[in-house]
Amino acid sequence: MIYGCARPRRIVEGKLILGVRAGATRAVTRGRPGKQMKSKKNPFRGLWLALVLLAPLVRATAAPPAPTADYEFALIEFRAGAFEQARATLEEALRISPRNAAAQMLLARCYYELRDYKAAVAHAQAAVKAEPDNAQDHLWLGRMLGREADQEHSATLALKTRKEFKKAVSLDPRNVEARRALMEYDLQAPWILGGSKAKAREQAESISRLNRVEGLLAQARLAEADENTRQADSDYQAVMQAKPRRVGPYFEAAEFYVAQQNKAGLEQAIDGATSVAGNDPRLNFYRGVEEVLAGRLPATAERNLENYLAQRSFPNSFPSRAEAMSWLGRLYERTGKTQLAIRQYLAALQLDPDCSLAQEALQRLGINP
Repeated sequence: MIYGCARPRRIVEGKLILGVRAGATRAVTRGRPGKQMKSKKNPFRGLWLALVLLAPLVRATAAPPAPTADYEFALIEFRAGAFEQARATLEEALRISPRNAAAQMLLARCYYELRDYKAAVAHAQAAVKAEPDNAQDHLWLGRMLGREADQEHSATLALKTRKEFKKAVSLDPRNVEARRALMEYDLQAPWILGGSKAKAREQAESISRLNRVEGLLAQARLAEADENTRQADSDYQAVMQAKPRRVGPYFEAAEFYVAQQNKAGLEQAIDGATSVAGNDPRLNFYRGVEEVLAGRLPATAERNLENYLAQRSFPNSFPSRAEAMSWLGRLYERTGKTQLAIRQYLAALQLDPDCSLAQEALQRLGINP
């Protein structure tokens, strides 16, 4: 499975993994069914990246029993997106207290955001060793193993990913995040790596019993995997009508509507997200994309996308720089600025050689990068 434009969430036409065709297909826009495009690299990429949409920016479990000043300061840095500074602060703190599980996991999260997945896994394993019954830490270790599996194209690491998700669910059966991560894995992985739509449906049913909105999101994903876009649309509409008080569900809906090029649905998702998190920087991205799809207000679309690109950091759960550059390129292409468009597409591919949006655009323009 391939992910186009580095971010946790886009799978296109299944590729052969260990001789077995990967499972569900997803669109070139962050893991949603729609127009599909083939890419040449990273057969594990979409599976793990799809999980990141579910991941909050900060650690959901409690701080350590007796947090140090360094830990608290690093947490402030982390929340501000200063991942390198937080990493340095935590490295120093762990020299004094190496068995501090919360500090180990926060450091793992720093490396995860810095895209050093091998180091992230090492520190997450240290956290799990110190607190083996912490479900959230097993969940995060699974996410990090998944990213490393993607990077190394490793079936062994992929199987370890599922093991950690399953462990998280067994430790905390009411943990919706853990169940959703396990569901996404089972939905997308080929059978040889433990994937199964039947097992994914079981998790979706369990999620529905725990939380109505999260259950609707899970059911929408199952509908997408079955290429039942009408049912997926109905599920996302129900999510937005429920008016959840966190922004994640609206952005999941936005992903779907971008892939379907459904401007009205995307506008609804943007309005919902604005109502609960009006300052979220991702809104610049989605507003820019909506304006490009609508073919209106090119100056406003350009400003929104450029504002998004100007931000300080791009957590793994955010649209990537490469993706934003590709949408800016599409805007330039549609407004007759072909050379500017080509520059954006080429810059996107420099950041992410697997970015399907840029690959497709350059192919359309007859450019061989």
